[in-house]
Amino acid sequence: MASHLRSYLETLTHWRRAGAASSPTATRKVNLALQGGGAHGAFTWGVLDQLLADGRLTITGISGASAGAVNAVMVADGLARGGPEEARKRLAAFWRAASAGGDLPPVQRAVADRLFSLMPFAASPIRGWFEAMARYFSPYDLNPLNINPLKDLIARFVDFDAVREADLALYIAATNVHTGRLTLFSREAITADAVMASAALPFLFRAVEIDGVPYWDGGYMGNPPIFPFLQSTEAEDVIVVQINPVVRATTPRTSAEIVNRLNEITFNAALISELRSMDFVTRLIDDGRLPRGTGEGEYRRLNIHRIDLGPLGARLVGTSKLKTDYDFLMLLHRAGQRAARRFLERHFDDLGVKSSIDLAGEAGVEWA
Repeated sequence: MASHLRSYLETLTHWRRAGAASSPTATRKVNLALQGGGAHGAFTWGVLDQLLADGRLTITGISGASAGAVNAVMVADGLARGGPEEARKRLAAFWRAASAGGDLPPVQRAVADRLFSLMPFAASPIRGWFEAMARYFSPYDLNPLNINPLKDLIARFVDFDAVREADLALYIAATNVHTGRLTLFSREAITADAVMASAALPFLFRAVEIDGVPYWDGGYMGNPPIFPFLQSTEAEDVIVVQINPVVRATTPRTSAEIVNRLNEITFNAALISELRSMDFVTRLIDDGRLPRGTGEGEYRRLNIHRIDLGPLGARLVGTSKLKTDYDFLMLLHRAGQRAARRFLERHFDDLGVKSSIDLAGEAGVEWA
């Protein structure tokens, strides 16, 4: 009798747990930190699409730089006006419109094609000529009318009034050209200009001026910013969507390979520094030297997670960040969906419990 009762209770406990896991209320609160990387941001689109469709995550905060900032405002707008399904629709519609086969007006499309086709000359016979000419021409020469097709696209898809009133912590990174310091636009201050400031690569776009201050791409100083989540939301988990590879097993030898690797190192430098800071704060909290909480002078003990390009990242090159054909964007989107599914399968139970990456190892210094 006792064995039958014990078996019944074990079965009942199993089904209760299974029911809780499948219940819409069995969610985890998370923050998202979205890295920039040009057209490779379509991978992030795929990740977001899967995370929003999964139904077990509640997004309490998003930070982003460059393409990550664009994805961030699309999600924020969709969540504010219709929830996860609306956010998925807005992401899909934006990336379709931004692709080479999208519905930009003729003048904007001409400028976009010109801007996004600068780098493909690298594999052609006129590469040497182009590299020499690139030393003398800037976006101020190539785009004298300062037409910015992405700004018009963003303004078309995003209701910034709705974003500013959303119940979501939102941070967009930009680089102050004059001071060289990180500027964070919080939700209340975010406009189409702020998003474009975050995505203004110096060799492709003019600096974006806001209140007389010029800004360049946020990826130089915060790619993506994580530290705002130490105090700004209830969630203690941050999922970093990383699209710039940290490690490459080969030594770059050609000029194109060298430039590509330098860009990867540059655009990951801020993230590695942030991971070092997160590890330091975690140690201080664990040692009782820093108060944990959401009050004045208190900090969250953040669990850091990562979804990245994986093996696909090793096969992509810097010039593909400027490719906008829809087939390529969809390839990245599908890769993002797969990566998000793998992450949830392996690490969903880590959410709210522990980091799924080794912070000390990721941010550590290699001593020779």
